[in-house]
Formats: sequence, C-alpha cells, structure tokens
Amino acid sequence: MLDAAKTEETLLEVNNIEVIYNHVILVLKGVSLSVPKGGITALLGGNGAGKSTTLKAISNLLLSERGDVTKGTIEYRGQKVAGLSPAELVKRGVIQVMEGRHCFGHLTVEENLLTGAYTRKISRAELKDSLDLVYTYFPRLKERRKSLAGYTSGGEQQMVAIGRALMSMPETVLLDEPSMGLAPQLVEEIFTIVKDLNEKEGVSFLLAEQNTNVALRFAHYGYILESGRVVMDGPAADLRENPDVKEFYLGMSDEGRKSFRDVRSYRRRKRWLS
Repeated sequence: MLDAAKTEETLLEVNNIEVIYNHVILVLKGVSLSVPKGGITALLGGNGAGKSTTLKAISNLLLSERGDVTKGTIEYRGQKVAGLSPAELVKRGVIQVMEGRHCFGHLTVEENLLTGAYTRKISRAELKDSLDLVYTYFPRLKERRKSLAGYTSGGEQQMVAIGRALMSMPETVLLDEPSMGLAPQLVEEIFTIVKDLNEKEGVSFLLAEQNTNVALRFAHYGYILESGRVVMDGPAADLRENPDVKEFYLGMSDEGRKSFRDVRSYRRRKRWLS
C-alpha cells in the first residue's frame, strides 16, 4: 500500500465524467477516480466496461474516434486539461500507451524509441541518457535495437511502446491493457518493470487491465468498472480479499475456485448492482 507521504498529492482527478460516441452512444456514466503522485492505480473490468474510453478521455484522444466528454471535469495538477491537445498533455507529463502496442513496424526498435522524445528540446547527450535509461529497464530492447519493430515479438513490441513513452520523461503513464495477448511469463516481466519504474523513477501509473489478478498484485489502489460506471474501489489489498471481486473477477469464492460457467451464471447476484 501507499504510504502517507505518497498519498498527500493527487496528480490526476477525474470527476463524474460522461462520454458519448457519435452524439448517441453513452459509454461512461459518471466516472470518478484519482491518481496519487507515486502510485500505481488499476482500472479494472471486463471487455467493454469503459476502461480504454476512460484513458482516452484523460489523454484527449477521443476526438479521433468521434467521442466527446459531455459532462464532468478532468484535472491534472489542479488544472483542467479539456482544451489541451495530446501533444500538449505529453509536455505536461501525461502520456498514454495505447492498447495493442502500435509500434512503427517499418522503423527499428531504437528509431521507435527516439520518436518518443519528439516533444522535448534536448541535447544529444540528454537523448542518449534517456535511451540508456530505457535500455536499463528493457535490456532486451538494447539487444534488438537494430531490428525492425514489426519483426519483433508481441512482448518486445509492448516493451517498445512503454519505452517510447518513457522517452518523453513522463510523470504519469496511462497504460492500456499491457497484458493483452502476452504469455503469463511476459506479463509478469512487464508488470515487474512497471513496479520498478514506479519505485525507482517515481513514475505514476494508471493502468487499464482485464487481468484483475496480476493488476491487483502490483497496484496500490483499484477501481472496478461495470457498464461505464465505477461500482467498487479501494486499496488493492482489500479488493483482492473482497468476496465479490474474488468470485466475479478471480473465479473464486469462500467455497473455493469456481468454473467460468458458474461465475457467469451468478453474475446477476452481484451485490453492488442489486
């Protein structure tokens, strides 16, 4: 859990936002959350719960998908960010790593990483220092630095995407579905690196993740989304022991592990939706 010193300052504050796509489809229905400085905050829920939409609302990437925040406010360090472009938000220290990795396949791994520093006016020496920092946390990328990113593995592409974000020297990273499509061993490796970046470099994370089990092991605090609403939140350790979370997201109950079929048939009994 976060200690008292880390919880004193809130970096990101999302207050009761509503998001509509194409002026018709209501996706988020009054979502509120906060991300403290120095914390790892998990945004949990199934496919279609609204996790990615929440991140895109924060990073101002909704317009490209005909989405719009129609109610509520989003503030970073006490200032509203609704009027900022994604590039301006990056300059303020907030960057999103998109779901699906989205590397430039025709560029080398190192060229991909260098594109992440485009918002910074820095010397060659400073650029090299940033690159060395990324290679410290992702030694595999240093080995593959001359390879075309499109020919690297899924895990390596996820490392490239996170490393590219780190090149902007962010204060807060919005990390969307980092475990998607990766083998369990690679998922563990990615989350361990996220933990190290948080503890050693002071990077704060808001991560959207369907893999509730691994997310709650590494996060300090969690929010659970259902159908565009926050239905539960609390310290990650408490959520891991919550009987509803154990039953409906971890596939376990007080009687032991449940099959997916059993969990699915009991979903309507969720106490938070009753």
